[in-house]
Amino acid sequence: MPALNKKLANYSAVLLLGVLIFASNFLGTDLFVFGENSFAVWFVLSIMCFACGWFINRTLGWQHGGKVVFATTIGVTILGVFMITFFSEYFSSSELVFENIILYSLRNITLGAMGFFGMAIQQVLGEEREVVLLREKIKILEEIRYDRNKESELELKEAQLKAKEILLEAEVKSKNMILKKERIEKELQEFIQAEKELIKKYEEL
Repeated sequence: MPALNKKLANYSAVLLLGVLIFASNFLGTDLFVFGENSFAVWFVLSIMCFACGWFINRTLGWQHGGKVVFATTIGVTILGVFMITFFSEYFSSSELVFENIILYSLRNITLGAMGFFGMAIQQVLGEEREVVLLREKIKILEEIRYDRNKESELELKEAQLKAKEILLEAEVKSKNMILKKERIEKELQEFIQAEKELIKKYEEL
């Protein structure tokens, strides 16, 4: 049930856009007549279609929302063509039916284009925010990488120092062992020499 309510809420802007486009068929044919109320009405309709497009892009996304807005615009336009054809007396009977069809279709498509314009602006601003966030993330990652490189350099230097210490200790131990060996060999030689001298003295006796 909550999913259905959410889906209906997401498509409410599409329904409103279709109603606005369809309602425009019952307005006067003079779109931009200054000094009369028609321009104000068309301006408000355009702003509302723009807002609907903005909301549709936020809820349905650029690709799916664009298809829905396009289908809504075409569907309402086709419905308006049928309505103008069968009720031509109501829709400016002094003009030709074909001219009315073109005029009202262009009006419907213009309002649909305002919906697309709202979608495009919201998409651009959303992508701009994403670009800013990505730049911030890249900056943070670069700082983390810099810190890790510094840590790696420090660890490498520490390891090199430890390796040097180990080598120095090994060299010292090796020198001590060599000195100890030389001392023992010297003592053995002195002992052997003393034994030889004792044996020689003993033989002389």
